[in-house]
Amino acid sequence: MSEKLLVRRAAVLGAGVMGAQIAAHLTNAGVDTVLFDLAAKDGDPNGIVLKAIANLGKLSPAPLASKSLAAAITPANYQTGLHLLEGCDLIIEAIAERMDWKQDLYRRIAPHVAPHAVLASNTSGLGINALADVLPDELRPRFCGVHFFNPPRYMHLAELIPAKTTEPSVVAGLETFLVTQLGKGVVIAKDTPNFIGNRIGVFSMLATMHHTRAFKLGFDVADALTGPAIGRPKSATYRTADVVGLDTMAHVIKTMADTLPEDPWHAHFKAPKWLLALIEKGALGQKTGAGIYTKRGKDILVLDLEAQDYRPTAAEVDPEVAAILKERDPAAKFAALRASTHPQAQFLWAVFRDLFHYSAFHLKDIAATARDVDLAIRWGYGWNLGPFETWQAAGWKQIADWVAEDIVAGKAMSNAPLPDWVFDGREGVHGAEGSYSPGKDAKLPRSALPVYKRQRFPDPLLGERAAPGETAYENDGVRLWHDGDGIAVLSFKTKMHTVNDHVLDGVQEAITIAERDFRGMVIWQPKEPFSAGADLGGALGLLQAGDVTGFEAMVANFQATSQRIKYSLVPVVSAVRGLALGGGCEFQMHSAHTVFGLESYVGLVEAGVGLLPAGGGLKEFAVRASEAAGATGDVFAELKTAFESAAMGKVSASAMEARELKLARASDTIVFNAYELLHVAKARALALAESGYRPPLPARRIRVAGDVGIATFKMMLVNMLEGRFISPHDYEVSTRIATVMCGGEIDRDSLVDEEWLLQLEREHFVALAQMPKTQERIAHMLKTGKPLRN
Repeated sequence: MSEKLLVRRAAVLGAGVMGAQIAAHLTNAGVDTVLFDLAAKDGDPNGIVLKAIANLGKLSPAPLASKSLAAAITPANYQTGLHLLEGCDLIIEAIAERMDWKQDLYRRIAPHVAPHAVLASNTSGLGINALADVLPDELRPRFCGVHFFNPPRYMHLAELIPAKTTEPSVVAGLETFLVTQLGKGVVIAKDTPNFIGNRIGVFSMLATMHHTRAFKLGFDVADALTGPAIGRPKSATYRTADVVGLDTMAHVIKTMADTLPEDPWHAHFKAPKWLLALIEKGALGQKTGAGIYTKRGKDILVLDLEAQDYRPTAAEVDPEVAAILKERDPAAKFAALRASTHPQAQFLWAVFRDLFHYSAFHLKDIAATARDVDLAIRWGYGWNLGPFETWQAAGWKQIADWVAEDIVAGKAMSNAPLPDWVFDGREGVHGAEGSYSPGKDAKLPRSALPVYKRQRFPDPLLGERAAPGETAYENDGVRLWHDGDGIAVLSFKTKMHTVNDHVLDGVQEAITIAERDFRGMVIWQPKEPFSAGADLGGALGLLQAGDVTGFEAMVANFQATSQRIKYSLVPVVSAVRGLALGGGCEFQMHSAHTVFGLESYVGLVEAGVGLLPAGGGLKEFAVRASEAAGATGDVFAELKTAFESAAMGKVSASAMEARELKLARASDTIVFNAYELLHVAKARALALAESGYRPPLPARRIRVAGDVGIATFKMMLVNMLEGRFISPHDYEVSTRIATVMCGGEIDRDSLVDEEWLLQLEREHFVALAQMPKTQERIAHMLKTGKPLRN
């Protein structure tokens, strides 16, 4: 079997929360997917699956990249639908975590699995070799574990767990499919209970629970200490438990207790009494409305164990500890935490110490390298740094000595010694040459699987740095660089990649250089977002200083930059992921082509600050509507969706939704792995160049909706104003958006050129910008980061 897994059709067995969402994500990726479950006792035999598919539209965050995709999932049941498995290339089992149930299902489906198909279990911790025991000999080489993290669309991690009998080419083929088609970060795990992510992640939560009690801290204080303050998600520890479900948490802990009897930390693998009491009461966390936290009205309350009741959260990180956590040097920070007598600092040191201890002790059993542990925790739990990276950054030798001291002093959760390799004169486990493998006693490089050549800048570990490319041009706003392959890459240097004068001038200069020295140019940012839009602070400064001429010149320069992108003699391709708002959205609208990451949140949001898009976005909507309508069609009908997008400041929840909102073209590309975005965008730019690229001819005959279009939009807006859905100032802004998009107060079907529409954009933008209500909105947004409804 080659290292290519061709998946035309897939099946997911089990339509529970996880199975249904895996099916949704396969469908997002364009895979024809069949979703199975038990036959319903009454009515349609596919009733259970149909209900699960309907439920996908209600979940938040949304599992489907477009609600319309729900209809593409084929419902089936094990009684009447097993023949549908015969046409599947990939089958993912995702039923409840019971070995006997899974094995019974495998026996039942085995006769229907195609001779080339891959069967994978989405178990979160059961033994893969044990599961394989019941499979016929010919199926065993094509069986392995593939553990998606919840929610599967958004969590980057997928753990691949080969069984002893799994063919290496099957693992390579499935890894390639997961990385490119589904956009995952794959870590190969050994067949040990809970694999890598949950083995280390759940232990960290257990250690936090143990030390919360030992240091007599409230749950909310422990969360304040173990969230963003130490580079972890806002949900920290106890909120995460509520989101996961306290019953699920207890189940995972019990699995550890049952399957890891020899683990030196085994005594700690038990759910605390308070956790079991909450489960008994049916307080299972977010899904039941109460758990460790609950909401009453707008207030969030936290469980107080002494009072046996909920109280308002008063999560305070003590100023002394907050000052330690702000220390930028990790070595100084950890030294201060360990030396401090404050219980919050002692708690944090203890949590980290036991995490380091556990991770080092078990590394050899659970993973090939320290890299696999750190990436699994970062991608699966959302930490900024994995446990080994944190340890190494803080000074490997010093931390190792302190952990060893605490073990001898009986302060650690276990008296198991640190493994010898920790003390082998090393400075850490990660370096430019690779990451340490206790099994091989060497640093191993990253995977050489061909799929990873598509990642010019993979997610870097501590000590890794990809070559930055050769700089061709740089100013205060942008850097233009290349790899000697004929395609220049432009990246912004501003905060949130906002667009200021330096960026505008830099883009124009970069295109001049690209036209002269390169075959194409890609606009790409090393990190999200693509661009949060125009620099509002600079714009407000000009207005408040009364410099209307300077303000108008800035708007004209913005438009000129968009036009320069559109009419560049070499193809300019935008590579978008994360937010692309306002001017950022307009830049990609003017590109020859856009390559979107699936998680692209695109919108013309100027209406939220009382302005209208004036970087050529509304002009481009009018041009596209005219082209779509042709010589005889209804231009107004083509404008309707785009108008709603701009007037309501809608932001797409995915790249697919950006197409539906007319913020992306049907011809634009969508890529699932954000780390492959640059590769695909450069390939697209090169392909356009190879095909003899010429920019579009200037749009001189744009048919517009005119006064009739404006009047029709106004009728919609009056109804919204009277229904109090919009404020009078919203009405003012939206009316002006309609006026620009319809080409102004001229006859319907009049022909105009781009300059006419750009002039309208500028006039109405400048008029709105001088209104007190708009200036209030801009100031409020700059101060609070939230829109003002005035």
